[in-house]
Amino acid sequence: MSPFAVGGIAFLCVFGAAFAGMLMRSRLPDHHLNPDSRDAIKLATAVIGTLSALALGLLIASAKRSFDDAGAEQRTSAARVLLLDRVLAHYGPDAGEIRGTLRKLMEARLSKANAASEGSLDGGLDVEPVQDALRDLSPQTEAQRWLQSRALQLSGLIAEARWLRTETEVGGFPGAFLAFLILWLALLFGSFGLLAPANGTVIAIFIVCALSITGALVLIIDMDHPYLGFIRISDTPLREALARLGQP
Repeated sequence: MSPFAVGGIAFLCVFGAAFAGMLMRSRLPDHHLNPDSRDAIKLATAVIGTLSALALGLLIASAKRSFDDAGAEQRTSAARVLLLDRVLAHYGPDAGEIRGTLRKLMEARLSKANAASEGSLDGGLDVEPVQDALRDLSPQTEAQRWLQSRALQLSGLIAEARWLRTETEVGGFPGAFLAFLILWLALLFGSFGLLAPANGTVIAIFIVCALSITGALVLIIDMDHPYLGFIRISDTPLREALARLGQP
């Protein structure tokens, strides 16, 4: 489910609960909302508020970690591509065609990243053609044999990063966790509506607060998908690597 769909559901639940609370207030007998009842409601909602704050904190920490890890992976992959290109440059003219293939793959990688849409994971660097070409090399010296081995090792790390990226994107927050968080927020706002007078100012404040909370959920969930969402990691490391590929 997309972040905006989750946000829409959360807004309807949160503001709907607040509105339902205000409707209940007008229908409940007065002794249900006397000072003692209000104190009990406030104590109960304080527990729910604490749980909601802890859950949101966990979501933010998890999303930030995913975003930072993706940024580190992007920089590491760009560095490995550059290092692979330099290893091939030291190998000699026989690796010139492989270096050209590597550059084309990097250009395709950036093109797919710019055109990526929600749900598309095919944006990694498919280095398998380079690996096949590396295996077909016929090193003549001990130095070339070492460089071939080193190039295969680097290409393997790049390929591994591509599939790890795919596994990262298909993860995300557990649905049950988000459902309970939305439930806690709905209960919290329902209690606010129960204790608040039904006037235009209160309703406007509830709408703004519900939008703020659901907007935060959208941003947090989107940040947990750093390759696909509208909050994406920068492709600057890849562009800088592309600019240096093929140099003597």
